[in-house]
Amino acid sequence: MDRLLLEDADLFRFIAHLVACKTVYAPQRKGADSYVFAPVDDPQAVVLDYPRTLHSIKKYFLPPREELLSFNLRSNAFAAAEVEPVNAIFLGVHSYDLHAVLKLDHNFSQGNAERNYLTRRQGAIFIGVSYRPDRFHFGGSVGIPVADTTGCDLFLHRLDRGHVVEIVSDTGRELLRGLDLPAFTGELPRTADFEQHIYLPQGKLTEVFARGYQSGIWEEVAEKCVGCGTCNLVCPTCYCFNVEDEVDVSLEGGSRQRHWDGCMLREFSQVAGGEVFRNNLAARQRHRVYRKFKYISDQTGEPWCVGCGRCTAYCTAGISIVNIVNRLVQEHDWANAAKL
Repeated sequence: MDRLLLEDADLFRFIAHLVACKTVYAPQRKGADSYVFAPVDDPQAVVLDYPRTLHSIKKYFLPPREELLSFNLRSNAFAAAEVEPVNAIFLGVHSYDLHAVLKLDHNFSQGNAERNYLTRRQGAIFIGVSYRPDRFHFGGSVGIPVADTTGCDLFLHRLDRGHVVEIVSDTGRELLRGLDLPAFTGELPRTADFEQHIYLPQGKLTEVFARGYQSGIWEEVAEKCVGCGTCNLVCPTCYCFNVEDEVDVSLEGGSRQRHWDGCMLREFSQVAGGEVFRNNLAARQRHRVYRKFKYISDQTGEPWCVGCGRCTAYCTAGISIVNIVNRLVQEHDWANAAKL
């Protein structure tokens, strides 16, 4: 694969070139310590050296709230909402967030393909960037290294004096047309190690979770949990939603709205008659973790968690999904040892 040298002095020129090609979304500061993906108006506002964004780029393909259709009660007519491809460049995406998009692609392509999501995905170009793992990242444990280029068109490897631009696809090569950058012939920089890990090969997690359903760990975790649902809302692979009809003040028309929802919220499992079949927090915590490491994983053979660390970093109760899994692993190992 071709590699080019992008020195820090040329970074703003590089970003301006991208902006001239398409709409660009890139990480930018929000407040003192947070970062968000947002449209690029000023190349100097882009921050490529960041720990994680508050939300992943999922929000551009699966908006937090969207109209599915509008209806008229008087004429009994309805019309599906118009959906356009995002058709943009996503600059500075970490490897775990790109893997999350690929997992959502799988989810929304199975069975009856989801029109809105798949339409928005069209035309998206991804430029990845390496990062320095902090105490919350654990991508290495779920098979996603820092410099994994899977799904990228270009990838930026951080150097002391700039970045190595790795051309991953023909789309990425075409994107660089007209931008004169020198070739890079050296070795790619070594990425930093992850600070935390899930201490078990992923292939064995099926066995661990098959035994862990009745574990007392869920009740222990639930004692700290406040059921706010933050872990669901910041997770890049969560895709659950609720659908509600909203009628306008004339009572003649309205719209059907879809918005993000989460299994940690009590109302999520409420059905007709007011019955809540996952009423306690322990059951909801178990369901959340099983969705990441068992239910979908049993079908795909891989974890559905990407190791971004958001659920732990932003948890109001300080609950760590890595700690939960490692405790289940330890419990499993103790049970096996007791049989010997």
